[in-house]
Amino acid sequence: MKITGLRIEDVRRAQPAIADAAIRTPLVPLNLWDAPAEIFLKLENLQPIGSFKIRGAANAMKLMSKDELARGVLVASAGNMAQGAAWNARRLHIPCTVIAPDYAPDTKVQAIERLGGRVIKVPFDRWWQTFTDRSYPGVNAAFIHSFDDDRVMAGNGTIGLELLEDLPNVDSVLIPWGGGGLACGIATALRAIKPSVRIYAVEADTGAPLTASLQAGSPQVVDYQPSFVDGIGSKTVFNSMLVMAQELLDGSLTASLDEIAAALRLMAERNRVIAEGAGAVALAVALSGKAGGGRIACIVSGGNIDLPKLAKILGER
Repeated sequence: MKITGLRIEDVRRAQPAIADAAIRTPLVPLNLWDAPAEIFLKLENLQPIGSFKIRGAANAMKLMSKDELARGVLVASAGNMAQGAAWNARRLHIPCTVIAPDYAPDTKVQAIERLGGRVIKVPFDRWWQTFTDRSYPGVNAAFIHSFDDDRVMAGNGTIGLELLEDLPNVDSVLIPWGGGGLACGIATALRAIKPSVRIYAVEADTGAPLTASLQAGSPQVVDYQPSFVDGIGSKTVFNSMLVMAQELLDGSLTASLDEIAAALRLMAERNRVIAEGAGAVALAVALSGKAGGGRIACIVSGGNIDLPKLAKILGER
C-alpha cells in the first residue's frame, strides 16, 4: 500500500500544466558501440534554463493561489531550482528570492540574476536549514521546496511519462539524487505504469547520503565534499524522502569524480552534449556496469556548468 502523498494522477495532471514552460526533451542513444549496455540519454540539459528544474517550479507555481503568487516566491537552491523559479516568476511578473550556498557556481548565480532573481548567499549549514524551516528571516514570500513538495515532484515526474512513451521496453532508469525530488517524481510515474522497471538513484561518492541511509535504514550524515558535481550531494537525507526512496527505488549507486568527469567528456565527444557534473553521474554509473545490462535510460539532469570548469575537465585525460 502506498504511504506517500504523490500519485500518478498528480503527474498526469502536471503534464499539460507545464506545457507552456518546459519542452518535451529528446531521448537519444549514446554513441558508444562497445558500452556495457544499450544506453540512452534523456536530455533535460536542453530545457530553457538548462535543467529539469523548470518542470517542478512551473507545476508548483501553477497550483499556487493568486494571494500566494502576489507575495512572490522563495527557494533554497544551489542554482538550477532557483533558475526554474526565477524563469517562471519573471513570466508571471512576480519577485523571486533565492537562498544559495556560498559555493554556488558563478554561472548559475549570474543566470538567476539575469532572470530577475535576488540571490542571498549563506554558509552550507544555514542554506540546508532553510529546507527544514521552509522560510528565511526577512523574506515574506511563498516557499517552494526544491524536492520535498508533491507539486514539484509531480512536475519532475512528467519526465517518466515521456521516457516510457519513447522507450516502453526500458529495463533500468538511473536518476541523479540531490534531495530526491527528481528520483521520487520520476519513479512515481514509472512504478505506476511499468512496475518491473529497475530504478536506481545515483550519487557522487564524495557526498552520497542516500546510499548510506538506505544501507542503515535511517537518515545518515556523511562528510560531504563540494566538487564540480555541485548540482547534487548533501550531508544527509530528509526522512520523508528516504521513506519514498525505500518504497520506490531499487537502490542507490555511486560513481567517483574521475568516472563522472570521463562520462562528461564522453557525452561531449560522442553525442555533442554538454552536461554539468550532476548531469553526467547517471552515465558514469551505467558505463561502470553497476546497473547491469539491457536498455538503460540515464537522466541528464542539467547542463549548467562554468565554462572554465568545463574546459578543464574536457582537457583532462
